[in-house]
Amino acid sequence: MHTPAGSAPQTLTVAVLAGGRSSEHEVSLSSGASVREGLVACGHEVVSVEIGRDGAWRREGERLSVSPGDGLLGADVVFPALHGPFGEDGTVQGMLETLDVAYVGAGVTASALSINKVLSKDLMSAGGIPQVDYVGVAEDRFRQSAEQVLDEIAKLGLPVFVKPAHLGSSVGIAKVAEGERMAEALSAAFAHDELVIVEAMAHGAEVECGVLGELSSERSAGRPGAMASVPGEILFAGEWYDFAAKYTAGGMELRVPARISPTARKRVRALALQSFIRAGCDGLARVDFFVDGERVLVNELNTMPGFTPTSVYSKLMRASGIAYPQLVDRLCRLALERHARRRTYRY
Repeated sequence: MHTPAGSAPQTLTVAVLAGGRSSEHEVSLSSGASVREGLVACGHEVVSVEIGRDGAWRREGERLSVSPGDGLLGADVVFPALHGPFGEDGTVQGMLETLDVAYVGAGVTASALSINKVLSKDLMSAGGIPQVDYVGVAEDRFRQSAEQVLDEIAKLGLPVFVKPAHLGSSVGIAKVAEGERMAEALSAAFAHDELVIVEAMAHGAEVECGVLGELSSERSAGRPGAMASVPGEILFAGEWYDFAAKYTAGGMELRVPARISPTARKRVRALALQSFIRAGCDGLARVDFFVDGERVLVNELNTMPGFTPTSVYSKLMRASGIAYPQLVDRLCRLALERHARRRTYRY
């Protein structure tokens, strides 16, 4: 049965979703396993749901059927430890809304917006948030007006990074240092996505900052309703922070706190909160930056970053005084508060 609105028992039943159809399937399974362990450490009951590469939801190997309005397996809250399309993009969030169950993380709109690198950068730009220069390219437009598109991209200078607009974990990204290779890089990115973003090369340190929502008992007037972590600096051996650096043992090192000035550190935390609020996020997010001296540029925002205890987000929160079990517990409490709050509105 659902937890009654306004009620938050000490022990929760949490359904953890992991896997999914995206190229980040294995990363999600690792995140889900860690989330389950953290929840159990807090004394919660966990129900595991694995989403296969075929998109089917399974509980203990058996296909799962659900009905709108009936919740999910009697869980008080759902923790969708899913990354990338078909999980972090608003599709699963929309399904959970129809089931009428509380769930961790961003809602439908913020999830769909944030996973689209072009739309999210357009939104941040409209809000005056400093970013890397970029050009969004739709596949149909490139096929019809390749010369015009290439001229627009050329204004960014070289090198640039070509990325599928809806993927994470550095999947499908290419660094282009020679103009004659641009069309080839775009075609390769279109194999992953019909929308591609081309970003100018940014200099300086790669810095990441976690954002975590505040419970109602912690909020006070004039505060943003969320806290920003101590910023961390990403160190890696290669030319840029690619998939291998992220997921190969020893491929990257997180240094906390980041080796940036106090002024830049304050600016990172302020922009992380501003980006979180601007995107309409809930619960959590990780905001990535480039910091060159006192110049701070937002790179992107992730609504469900990797979630193992050794993932960047978890390490940043631990450095900010929040241990992993308490982190996953708090996220569930935030989800319950949001669900109860939204039930008070008459739509």
